[in-house]
Amino acid sequence: MINHGKNIKIFTGNSNPELAKEIASIVGVHIGEAEVGTFSDGEISANINETVRGADVFVVQSTNSPVNDNLMELLIMMDAFRRASAGRITAVIPYYGYARQDRKAKARDPITAKLVADLITTAGADRVLSMDLHATQLQGYFNIPVDHLLGAPILSKYFQSKNLCGDDVVVVSPDIGGVTRARKFADRLHSTIAIIDKRRPKANVSEVMNVIGDVKGKTAILIDDMIDTAGTITNGANALLDLGAKDVYACCTHGVLSNPAIERLEKSILKEVVILNTIALPEEKKIGKIKALSVAPVFAEAIKRIYEDLSISTIFE
Repeated sequence: MINHGKNIKIFTGNSNPELAKEIASIVGVHIGEAEVGTFSDGEISANINETVRGADVFVVQSTNSPVNDNLMELLIMMDAFRRASAGRITAVIPYYGYARQDRKAKARDPITAKLVADLITTAGADRVLSMDLHATQLQGYFNIPVDHLLGAPILSKYFQSKNLCGDDVVVVSPDIGGVTRARKFADRLHSTIAIIDKRRPKANVSEVMNVIGDVKGKTAILIDDMIDTAGTITNGANALLDLGAKDVYACCTHGVLSNPAIERLEKSILKEVVILNTIALPEEKKIGKIKALSVAPVFAEAIKRIYEDLSISTIFE
């Protein structure tokens, strides 16, 4: 429970209301009274049913599928709070969509991650709170403070609780770009690392070319920031097993799990897929192999610290 010297309010759109309620419960407040729906033509409607004047408002909304609806809900809610004289508005975006479009990979490409950052700022956000952005430089796309939370401590604690750590375990990066993430994760588990060298002949298709590092006789843990179609993870798992890995686990912060991810994971040789609940997991995607861990305690602690003007970095020390 926190000191209510100032007024704090937590609201949610429709992307992940269960997570928002869990966060609010830990913080010690009720979810704000708001109705977010659509008009008959599909336009987003938002009704804020309580005063927010002068309040410290936190809007919890991931921008996962349906991405554009969830993004517009966030923007419209923040516009409503700004026009209702909220004291400060923090966009709490556990999963930040459009983050993969963060540079011009070829001529005439948009940099959509920057466009979305501009939209969020224009709509009225005074600061942003997110977890494991696809690329950390996205923080620089905003001209407002961005607090960047880490999912790795939650994931590593889970594997330590299963005694999956030490020399018998190898942490595997599914591509060259994730090496830093894998190295930090391996440090937490006191394990070695390996790297999968892959290529992408086209979008959402990956091919394993080579594995750098020793995986023979070890339990391998593949780590990525997100699992989308699960092609990278399942192909990587097969390659590791072919090279003599004993068992293969996978973990990520964001379980995007778009088609055909669930089918691929069910058929895969993976023993378990550990994800965080930054994106709500619908019933049809709840298969036995998937274990979802809650990020609510970390977000609740960060919200308390923002509210009380305390350091957030100390959460992970």
